[in-house]
Amino acid sequence: MIPITREAPSDPHPGNIRVGIGAQPIALTAAALCLVLAGATSIAAWRVYTGASPETDRAVAARALQTRTAQASEQLVEKTKGLEQTQQESIDQLQVVQDQLSTVRRLLAAQQADTKKLSEQLSGLTEAIDGLRQSFASAQTSDPSPAPATRNRSVRIRAHHTIRTVQRRARSG
Repeated sequence: MIPITREAPSDPHPGNIRVGIGAQPIALTAAALCLVLAGATSIAAWRVYTGASPETDRAVAARALQTRTAQASEQLVEKTKGLEQTQQESIDQLQVVQDQLSTVRRLLAAQQADTKKLSEQLSGLTEAIDGLRQSFASAQTSDPSPAPATRNRSVRIRAHHTIRTVQRRARSG
């Protein structure tokens, strides 16, 4: 710190302030300058001796970081593309499954309609058979036949003859 003193009262200008610079502050400044120069010299010598400077190290580290960042970005892009492809494949598979499901539903509806139609036909046939049984039963009770065995025999002969005719035609055709 620089000491500030006032002039003696005999000074013709009493408001004048003088800065007194003695030998001690000059020595301190010289010592500080020597320390700064010694520090700068030692830093320069250390950089020359090690062959590395912080600026170069920082530049190398920045380049390495940029390289790693670029690689990570490329990997992310590749993984994103892979996920997009997998997602598209899943969507395609889901579409195929939905198409198959709609086909199965249509086939099931058609089968149910066929089953209903066959059931109605079967009930119609059952009713017809029941009607024939009733008419046959009423015909037997109202018309007693003298020779039921003969009638059955003639029916069997005709059926046997019909079966042989059909078999002959099937062999020849």
